[in-house]
Amino acid sequence: MRFIILTISYIMSILAVLAPANSLYAQDTPVKPEVASLPLFITTGLKNNYDLRIVRNEERMAENSATRANAGYLPTITANTGYDGSAYNRNTTARGTGDVTKNRNTIDHTLSAGLNAEWTVFDGFKIQTNYKRLQELRRQSATQTRIAIEDYVADLTAEYYNFIQQHIRMRNLNHAVALSKERLRIVLERYSIGSASRLDMQQAQVDFNADSAQSVKQHELLASSRIRLYSLMAVKDLESRLTVRDTAINVTTDLTFDTLWSTTLRNNASLIKAAQNRTLAELDLKSIRSRDFPYIKLGAGYNYSHNIYGTGSTKTRDNWGADFGVKIGLNIFDGNKRSERRNAKINIENAELAQQSLEQSLKADLADLWQAYQNNLRLLALERQNLLTAQENHYIAYERYMLGDLSGIEMREAQQSLLDTEERILEAEYNTKLCEISLRQLSGSIMVYLEE
Repeated sequence: MRFIILTISYIMSILAVLAPANSLYAQDTPVKPEVASLPLFITTGLKNNYDLRIVRNEERMAENSATRANAGYLPTITANTGYDGSAYNRNTTARGTGDVTKNRNTIDHTLSAGLNAEWTVFDGFKIQTNYKRLQELRRQSATQTRIAIEDYVADLTAEYYNFIQQHIRMRNLNHAVALSKERLRIVLERYSIGSASRLDMQQAQVDFNADSAQSVKQHELLASSRIRLYSLMAVKDLESRLTVRDTAINVTTDLTFDTLWSTTLRNNASLIKAAQNRTLAELDLKSIRSRDFPYIKLGAGYNYSHNIYGTGSTKTRDNWGADFGVKIGLNIFDGNKRSERRNAKINIENAELAQQSLEQSLKADLADLWQAYQNNLRLLALERQNLLTAQENHYIAYERYMLGDLSGIEMREAQQSLLDTEERILEAEYNTKLCEISLRQLSGSIMVYLEE
């Protein structure tokens, strides 16, 4: 009978622990907790984050620049008009008679207007190369946007699970506070009837205050994580309530190294950017080689001029008409061309080496993360086994403590052992999740979190 009473008392204490934890969770949650999921956070952040908006604008600028006009395919047409005037004095001496004709304050006027066009028909394939370069720069800008997005999703996902971690830790600390409060209540009752010493009462009070202090500190960490999440999503009201759909950190255990590596070689955005840098270096060499070919330019124009003379037999003169022509040229000697060509070839080699170096670095990073991921999975499995033992030990200790067969210090040790085990499990889960996020980011599959 006494065992049944003790068991019911233990269960009631657990329920008393869960009640304030759930109450706290509700205090930090909005009215509609079902909408606060990781995909919603990512979608909101991708739309609102200021840094991503800047990167997208830079991509738009690259798209605006990737035109045939900027490459030189289209002719150049200019319109001009102008006025020229001259004021002068003149003395004219006749050769035969020596008579001097004097002109003073003479003013001549010239008014002109024209329309001219120039079109480079052929420039040694430089125009085509420029256009390909602009298109490649546009694609590279899109790749840079993708890198920024993937980095952002990784940061936001990591902070999302950090918020879950802090919430679980808050719940565990609330559990510890409730147990310490119950222990303090029991010691006070025993002290009042003389079955417990003042030392036991003071030790129980110290332990309760210590657990309460940890709970207060955890409130600050939880609020900081919430603020970081709101800041990443560019939410202006940083003090609004926040909840998340997930209440536990669910780790993925079915990743394989070979699949991750093959996906990395195919999808990693940094590798794609490195390949684009190599393409740009090759286009630079083609642009230099285009100077070995002749160029052909067409020109045409229509001009009008009106002259007003201050002296002489002619008062005014009007000229108008079209002009046109073809210009063909060849750069016979350019002292810088040979050195520029050699440097362009070196740039291609450097781009290839940079691509190979990046691939080697990614493989090393992937191997390190994979090792950490595997170790954390093994640690997590061990700690989950330890949790069952710690829970059973805590239950036995609580039963003996209620019977008076266990001291307060020993009860505190059993409680602390359970809390430490829960903390180690939480850390192992979070560290495993961080490794998983990094592995997916390296392999170019980080956007899978948008589909959860």
